[in-house]
Amino acid sequence: MLFFILRKIAAGLVLLVVVSFLTFTLLYLSSSNIALNMIGDNATPEQIAAVEQRLGLDQPLFARYFAWVGAALAGDLGTSWFSPGTVASSIASRLPVTLALILTAVMITAIVATALGVLAATRRGWADRLVQVGAIVGDAIPGFVLAVFLITLFAVQLQLLPAISTIRPGVGLDAWVFSLILPVAAIVVASTTNSAQQIRSAVISELGRDYVRTLRSRGIGEREILFLHVLRGAAPAGLTVLGLQFVGLLSASVIVESIFALPGLGSLAVTATSQSDIPVVMGIVIVTVILVVIVNLLVDLANGWLNPKVRVS
Repeated sequence: MLFFILRKIAAGLVLLVVVSFLTFTLLYLSSSNIALNMIGDNATPEQIAAVEQRLGLDQPLFARYFAWVGAALAGDLGTSWFSPGTVASSIASRLPVTLALILTAVMITAIVATALGVLAATRRGWADRLVQVGAIVGDAIPGFVLAVFLITLFAVQLQLLPAISTIRPGVGLDAWVFSLILPVAAIVVASTTNSAQQIRSAVISELGRDYVRTLRSRGIGEREILFLHVLRGAAPAGLTVLGLQFVGLLSASVIVESIFALPGLGSLAVTATSQSDIPVVMGIVIVTVILVVIVNLLVDLANGWLNPKVRVS
């Protein structure tokens, strides 16, 4: 098991290095006249040269990258070029909002999708058709359309929930709850049906295995077979789907947070990208990759515990 964990961590570190280098390179190659954009069109060549020297833009690309890596390893992600404060403090103030949004959505999706998937696999009939049609409809409707519909219905017409976030520093728990209900609902509705479809397929596959027929021949009840054996066998597929949902929501949060004005990493990424604030963008990318590596490691560990064959695969 220790070798399994070390191998996964090593793969995550390689991914982190590759993504950071490619992102760093693409950002600097695609961003032109950074110093001019910072100080305005009326800047003199001397002012531009001074800003480039201060930011290290006059150094070769590889030198800039290794200088950034050295500082990042020491816990310094740099300072924003357009706003006060460090990159680390900006990310730390917004990360809780994004994690609250995604983790809440994933947990609700896991519960609802598992219930629907098991119901569709065991009852078939109308429940099975509902899940399959729902998966198609869920994939066909863009998430932002569903978000706008929820805002129109619950915020504008019924006036039950706020249309935009009221989360601010120092606000109470009620502001967090009411601000997250609609964004979480938009994500859950869009992701539940697809996850339920995957869980349904995994449960049907397990129900057709020989050990299930053997358990039935011994007189063991269907409920015990389902909850003690079948769900354990189908769990790796469900965990993998939920892990992918978490990773996908890290990028989807950009749209959701923009629509509902949530002060999370997604809205920070949009602002930093539009300003070519490279230190902030790099910080967000690194934090995102670290979250992806951690989630994948946890999913692999859970799958390895449920199925020992995974540890040597």
